[in-house]
Amino acid sequence: MLKFIRIAALATAAALLALPAAAQNYPNRVVKMVVPFGAGGPADVYARVLAQHLTEETKQSFIIENRPGAGALIGTDNVAKSPPDGYTLLVMSNTQTTNESLLSNKPYELMRDFVPVAPINSSDLLMVIHPSVEAKNVAEFIALAKKEPGKLNYASSGPGTPYHMAGELFKAMSKTDIVHVPHKASGDARNSVLSGNVQMMLDAVTTMSELAKGGQVRALATTGLTRNPLTPNLPTVAETVPGYEATIWLGVMAPKGTPKDVIAYLNKAITKVVTEPAVKEAWAKQGAVPMVKTPEEFDAYLRKDIDKWAEVVKVSGAKIQ
Repeated sequence: MLKFIRIAALATAAALLALPAAAQNYPNRVVKMVVPFGAGGPADVYARVLAQHLTEETKQSFIIENRPGAGALIGTDNVAKSPPDGYTLLVMSNTQTTNESLLSNKPYELMRDFVPVAPINSSDLLMVIHPSVEAKNVAEFIALAKKEPGKLNYASSGPGTPYHMAGELFKAMSKTDIVHVPHKASGDARNSVLSGNVQMMLDAVTTMSELAKGGQVRALATTGLTRNPLTPNLPTVAETVPGYEATIWLGVMAPKGTPKDVIAYLNKAITKVVTEPAVKEAWAKQGAVPMVKTPEEFDAYLRKDIDKWAEVVKVSGAKIQ
């Protein structure tokens, strides 16, 4: 009996050691990270930082492929149809969770066709206007919008993106009529505001704050519930529109069926990158906060976010134009 117990114990130990067998050989070739947004936006910028560090960490190349268009549907669907082997990953945001309720005819379902890997970071948005707009704060902008309903426009990087939904939420809560002008990418939307073709945008603080400091746009407020450490003297939208909150977060998902040990490996590697002191320090200067969750915790977070934005879509009456 004692001999049997020893043999059983050895067999159990061997089985435990063999569990991450697939991950032991992963990655052994190039890993593609699909960013379904245009170059220069937060998802692209932070995906490239992540890819660089993952390449260094794993000694295998992680490359970025931008596939923007159709409110992130093109790139997202591309990954959904990719082999579930860990070599094609999706860099996503709350655009994908919003699209679950905003778009009824998607060729995929987020929680059916993907598995969560890990979050990356989150940041507030910055509400900015072109300097030609005669408003110095959120209250004056609301008053101007109410005085001339339908005349003012706001830019976004496309339907369902955090910038779009932040604008729709602002319209609903401030009871204003401001026209949504969707663009193919956040860089295009940003340029429209910089040129004065569109009057307002709610953009990631990580990409818009320097332009505001340079006077190319006028910053009115940030969108978190508390003031952003990057702009401590700037009020929040909630200080004028109580309860308003809209942020942008980024994460990584993989096609459904990707081996669990590969998911675990990637989660551990991504967590290591986003918690590195140098990365945290650099991101803090840009207004981004690293997010750390297990795949299971990220799954719960995504489902909660889907429910949250479904309510925003309902309340705001947001529609795809």
